[in-house]
This record gives sequence, C-alpha cells and structure tokens, in this order.
Amino acid sequence: MARKLSMLAPDWWDFTTLDDELLNDAAKLTKEDMIALSRDGFRVVFYDTLEDFYLAEALEYITAWKQATADQPVGICGPIGPTEQLPLVARLVNELELDLSYAHFWGMDEWYVNGKEIDASHPISFEKADKDLLFNRINKKFKMPETNMHFPKADTSNYIKAWDSGVRCAVMQGGQGDTKHWAFNDPVKREGKYKDAPPSPEEFRKLGTRLVDLHPITCMQNARTSAGGVVTGIPMQAITVGPVETWKSEKVSIWQAGTHDNPFGQRLTALMIGKKIMDSSVPMSLLADHPNVQFNYYTGGLGVCGTEMH
Repeated sequence: MARKLSMLAPDWWDFTTLDDELLNDAAKLTKEDMIALSRDGFRVVFYDTLEDFYLAEALEYITAWKQATADQPVGICGPIGPTEQLPLVARLVNELELDLSYAHFWGMDEWYVNGKEIDASHPISFEKADKDLLFNRINKKFKMPETNMHFPKADTSNYIKAWDSGVRCAVMQGGQGDTKHWAFNDPVKREGKYKDAPPSPEEFRKLGTRLVDLHPITCMQNARTSAGGVVTGIPMQAITVGPVETWKSEKVSIWQAGTHDNPFGQRLTALMIGKKIMDSSVPMSLLADHPNVQFNYYTGGLGVCGTEMH
C-alpha cells in the first residue's frame, strides 16, 4: 500500500506519512505510559522543575569533562536548542575550577549560506552562540584550547577527523525539532529513488556529517525561535553531524522542555524508540538502534494532545 502524502509539505517525507493508528496511539500516551516505555538501551526521565532539568543537562558536560586526561581525552557533542544549560556549564566549570585542557567539544550544526558555513560573527551562528553562552564565560585559567573545539564547516574533513582522533565522546546531547530530528538530520525530499518510500533505516544510518537541505517545517521552527517568525531570514541549508558520528557517541541524551517540539511530537518519538519502530520519516526513531539513549522531559512542558479551541 502506497504511503500517504505529507499534510505539511507534500514534496517531503515527515511524520504525517506514517500510519494513523501509530499516530493516534502516540497522542494517547500519559506521562506514566512514557516512563513505561523505558527498556534496556532506552531510558525516559522526567524532571518536575526547570531548575532541575537544566542543571541535570549542564552536569552532563561536567561529568564528561571530569573524565578527560592527557592520555584519555573526553568530549561532548552539544546542541544549540536548548541553550539554557550553557551558562550553567560555564558557572560550574569556574566554581569547580575544572581544568579543560584535555576536554573536547563538538558543535552539532552550522548554517550554510552562499557556498560556505555562516560566519561565526553572524547573529544566528551556532558557533557564536556556543562561545557567547559558554566558552567565553569560562575563566581563562580553565579554558578549553581552541584546537579542542570542533565546529562543522563546509569542508567537513577536519570535523570528521576529530571524531576519529582517539577522543572519546561520552555523550551527544540534543533537542528535538518539529520534524522529529536530532541535529539537522531532517527527513529527505520525496523525489528520485525516495519518491515512493523514505530511505531505509540502514541507508539513513550510513549518513555522516554533511550538507543538508532543511525541511520547510525546520525553517519555520527556526524562524519562530530565532528570528521572530521571519522565515526569509533563515537559511535553507545547514551542515550537520550525522548518524555515523552519533553512533560513535557512548550515549545520546535528548532534552525536551516543551519549548521546541509539541506535546504530540514528544510522545511520538518516545513511543517509536521504546517499541523499536524505526522509520526515517521520523529520523529520531532511528535512535531505537543505539545502545544507550536517554530522553529527558520537563513535566510542565509535556502538555496534552486534546483538541480544543483556545
């Protein structure tokens, strides 16, 4: 039976092309149902306050970086979205006097405009955000060497090499977008060999750090969160860390405070990962095959999926 056309962008794959029964089952999930989806390799955790939520997220940086030594450097791959944890990380590093000489950091993404990565001085640059919110706030006595910071560029070779340089990535953090992506691993266009079906999970898993076309939903979301809704100010392409690098991370930790994806989306990916239902129209679902995934939720941001006028 042919897959449905997307309700949101008919020339693309996305979650609206899934079977209605699965979508309806996701909408019905309660907090308790979601916790019960935990299994070996997948854990669902809730935090009752935003303070606890963002502190726990910040502590993942500290826990990873504390393990770093000259002989065994350790890093973390981090997102821009959420960002509230980043100033907390800087404060913790300074208060704990944590020497970051052997710690590493990989940025997840960067915008791509006019044939190259966006300049790090641009207001919406992800590299700029990481440095302004985190690294530039760390006391110079404890600072991470610039050579240990790895940001995606149009020429991805150095970034990819950093993943194969002997540095252990203890954790990859992420948020979840409206397209149910981590990083900018969006669903693909519905064209060519993918006109009738999206890439298989096995095909999608082979994708490394690369230039991607952004799903229209992703452009809309980033316009809402970063540009006051001015979609024309948001690039349509980006460089993003791929599944190949993601599977080199010992743990994937996804943080959902309810400010990015909606109540339905927060439920759908948990259900698909918990039940090991993998479909690249919901890229996040492919994490069902990663050996160590944790979904972190703010209870107050979970919301409900009831239909009513407001």
